[in-house]
Amino acid sequence: KLPLTVEEIMNFGESNRELFIKSSTYSIIPITVTEMGLTISWIFSSDPKSISFSVVYQESEDTPLDQCKVLIPMTRCNSHKETIRGQVKVRNAGIYTLIFDNTFSRFVSKRVFYHLAVERPVIYDGSDFP
Repeated sequence: KLPLTVEEIMNFGESNRELFIKSSTYSIIPITVTEMGLTISWIFSSDPKSISFSVVYQESEDTPLDQCKVLIPMTRCNSHKETIRGQVKVRNAGIYTLIFDNTFSRFVSKRVFYHLAVERPVIYDGSDFP
């Protein structure tokens, strides 16, 4: 578990991070978001072989897991062959959790190389209008 805030992700810069996920386990990256309208985006690859990936939304830490909203269902990704990219729009404040799941693999541990970014919407205020 690697809890992050929007500010921490914005300070990531362009560098990639690495997760080591043992066989038959999973890793989660909870991102606590307090402002709406942001876009959380990710890029990841895995080595060796595939990894499963999902994104869930939790209103607060007290929300039971069975009441979390699945934003991206668990999907097996061939991220060892191609880089996986995606994004989710923040519609509500809360915890957006990225899940890297290796529970299907009984013997092979995986390394996941990932990069996260958070973008604020560009709000046009008309100030450059003559």
